[in-house]
Amino acid sequence: MDTSESTGSNTEPQTPPGDPARPVRHGWRRWAMDTRPLRRPAYRRLWSSTIVTAVGSQLTAVAVPKQIYDITGSSAWVGYASLAGLLPMVAFALWGGAVADTVDRRRLLLITNCGIAVTSLLFWLQAVTGLDSVVALMALLAVQQAFFGLNSPARNASIARLVPEVELPAANALGSTVMQTGLVAGPLLAGALIPVIGLPSLYLVDAVALCVTVWAVARLPALPPLAGSAARRAGVREIAAGFRYIARHKVLLLSFLADIIAMVFGMPRALFPQLAAQTYASYGEGLALGLLFAAIPVGAVVGGLFSGTFSRARRHGLMVIGAVTAWGAAVAGFGLRRNLWIAVAFLAAAGVADMVSMVFRGAILLSAATDEMRGRMQGVFTVVVAGGPRLADVLHGTAGSAFGPRAAVVGGGLLVVALILGLAATVPALRRYRV
Repeated sequence: MDTSESTGSNTEPQTPPGDPARPVRHGWRRWAMDTRPLRRPAYRRLWSSTIVTAVGSQLTAVAVPKQIYDITGSSAWVGYASLAGLLPMVAFALWGGAVADTVDRRRLLLITNCGIAVTSLLFWLQAVTGLDSVVALMALLAVQQAFFGLNSPARNASIARLVPEVELPAANALGSTVMQTGLVAGPLLAGALIPVIGLPSLYLVDAVALCVTVWAVARLPALPPLAGSAARRAGVREIAAGFRYIARHKVLLLSFLADIIAMVFGMPRALFPQLAAQTYASYGEGLALGLLFAAIPVGAVVGGLFSGTFSRARRHGLMVIGAVTAWGAAVAGFGLRRNLWIAVAFLAAAGVADMVSMVFRGAILLSAATDEMRGRMQGVFTVVVAGGPRLADVLHGTAGSAFGPRAAVVGGGLLVVALILGLAATVPALRRYRV
């Protein structure tokens, strides 16, 4: 780690005795997914549980807006429900980060995963009884997202206690690949299952999948605050201390800024429906829309499957800068193409770049923060990841209406490139950071 930017050394053992940090891999294994963290039994349990729940959670993510639209016949209500879920998730992610720094993270994960499972059962109950209440659906969604906000910081912060620091990029790649696969497979599976088993059963499948997560978390070792950490409660003062910590440590602040730049100015998904209906209408509006929405997650999955090509890099800051630059360039290239297949290829390339950025930004947050601050850093990370694309929807939707969708996409991509390179040139902390 670059000591000029380090916020403190880890007190956990980083590499078990006799376990080489950088084993030599030959042939195709040098390029394939880096699976070193799966040799750690605790991390393997945590990761394997996400294979099931990544798909299961997407079943509920499809079922809720589908049910709301069936009840109301209004897309506006679908949007209001999304907002009802976002606000508690943001609030509880910030608080949950502070909680994760004061309690046993394993215990917090058990409580919150059980809470999410119970809300999935309640979703199933209201659907199977034909309640048909939008208010009940929005209330359940708010509760579920509050539990998710509490859960996510503890889950992400725990990774640094389960694998050595040198394997953090590989661990992040493994986790992100599973989540991105869920984003692709989950909605497709939901669409196939609804006509066969009915919408209520999607909620039940998600609840059963969450039982696997609870079982896996129960088998984790205890993850209490490290010895020597000051006893404290999780309140507003602790949340504010987390923001002050970010402000004092440039590399952490810059990692958040890099994500904000990439997502707010470079995520064009709000323009996909208009592009499908206008620019790519000759290919079939439905086909074009599906390909546009699937391209970035598919690219991210491909990047994860070949994480061996980049996961051993030690200059994490430069990797973030390069990935965000590549993201912006790929988005701009997408906006310039009228051929749907070439445009989709550019979006897939953007997805690969996004995977690389996620991997190393996550590694920086875990390695550059002390354990007593990791929960709060992950809480802020959850808010940035959830809020950035939603701000992008507003920005790109407005710009698309004013200047046209293609101009908005190209302009956003070029702006990402200019902003990240300008940030790297003027503030060297990020580009100098390494482990």
